[in-house]
Amino acid sequence: MRLFFKLIGAALLVLIAVLAYNTASYKPIKTEVATITPIAVDGDAMAQLMSQAVRFKTISFDNSSDADPVQFSEFVAWLAAVFPAAHGAMELTLINDLTPLYRWQGRDTETKPVLLTAHYDVVPVGEDAANVWDHPPFAGVIADGFVHGRGTLDDKGSIVTMMQAVETLVRDGFQPNQTVYFAFGHDEEIGGEDGAGAVVSHLRTQGITLDWSLDEGSMLLDGIVPGIDKPIASINVAEKGYVTVDITAKGEGGHSSMPPRETAVGALAKGIARLQDAPVPGGLTGMTKDMFDGMAPHFGLLERVLFANQWLFRPLLESQLSKAVTTDAVMRSTMAPTMLQASNKENVLAQSATATVNYRIHPRDTIAGLIQHTHDHLHNDDLKVTPRPGAREASRISDAAAPAFLRIATSVQQVFGDVAIVAGLTIAATDSRHYETISDNSYRILPFIFGPQDVPRIHGKNERISIENLVAGTQFYAALLADL
Repeated sequence: MRLFFKLIGAALLVLIAVLAYNTASYKPIKTEVATITPIAVDGDAMAQLMSQAVRFKTISFDNSSDADPVQFSEFVAWLAAVFPAAHGAMELTLINDLTPLYRWQGRDTETKPVLLTAHYDVVPVGEDAANVWDHPPFAGVIADGFVHGRGTLDDKGSIVTMMQAVETLVRDGFQPNQTVYFAFGHDEEIGGEDGAGAVVSHLRTQGITLDWSLDEGSMLLDGIVPGIDKPIASINVAEKGYVTVDITAKGEGGHSSMPPRETAVGALAKGIARLQDAPVPGGLTGMTKDMFDGMAPHFGLLERVLFANQWLFRPLLESQLSKAVTTDAVMRSTMAPTMLQASNKENVLAQSATATVNYRIHPRDTIAGLIQHTHDHLHNDDLKVTPRPGAREASRISDAAAPAFLRIATSVQQVFGDVAIVAGLTIAATDSRHYETISDNSYRILPFIFGPQDVPRIHGKNERISIENLVAGTQFYAALLADL
């Protein structure tokens, strides 16, 4: 018995030593970043430009005929008017009359060009905007260090800062080594087919492929990930796909005073409940593991012990990460019932009841696999599953060790200082899903610092951008372009 306890004690000592060694070795990767002097940016002037951009009501509606094309055309004309040096230095092609594609010729005609992209269409604000917004959503009010209005974060802020960076560099006599394209989509919020999709078709007809592209898709997260006391620059190397399915149950119908034991609505509800109780398998594998491995060395001691020893603690980590919607969405494909349709009268039994379910597809999964997952977990062969048109697989995963990723990371650190660099995953959809088809690598980040209070403003009420972010964003794009 004494020998047994000695063996147990020795095993514990070995375990503690392994845990301690792995934790001590689990450190952030140190990189040398050359110090630069960021370009001088007039914050007040940037605020005025952003304010003007907001006033164009470039709203995308699901029914595209509801949009006002005059607002879109006037925004494109405004770009030429307020950035004359940039406009004069670059060749402009209007794609489908509303998406400007700029080409800034580089000195090296042999190297593949790069693409910086954003979109200027915005989502609607809702009929009650006057009651729930602190400032009118299209007035471009400048107050308390912010420019307020729809599109400031998503995504006109990118366009204004990109163009101001080019304007400044051109006035300083700069020409990039690589040719740079800028594409500003007019329909990203409704799929981007006539904007980014048409840009891709245009470039293909000219035989042009891209070294890399950079789009929105993440940002510098400050105070959003508990336990990390510095901003996290999530340079996303992939984005989720999506598929929407309609799940339909049939019934006899009739008067609600004489219902069967299970109505169409009841059968559908049971199926949806079973589906929600069976989340798509996921976890700390593949690019999700890479993402958390990039963040984890910046946590406190306890978290570092857990992440440095995933061979032992992975089930615990996955269980805890699954409890928060933000981290759970990174670990797996998500399933969300979003719409229900049944009877149109309270005392009439539905002959047909339909639930609409939206999946966001992790790169490890496929459309076919998620449709099969739906069938497998409804546990009712009488429920019909019908995929809706427009499904798209998850993007491929771009190279986080490529020179382009390192170049973007360096520019972030040169402007924003001590930040954690992470190769992340975009959980929504961007125009990159079009551009990745002609790009060797596609990356996604907004060069703006976001706090917990900022995330709900995207597509929500009281959208705004700080003047500090406008200045820093301009400096980031200038540093990135100068490095070309």
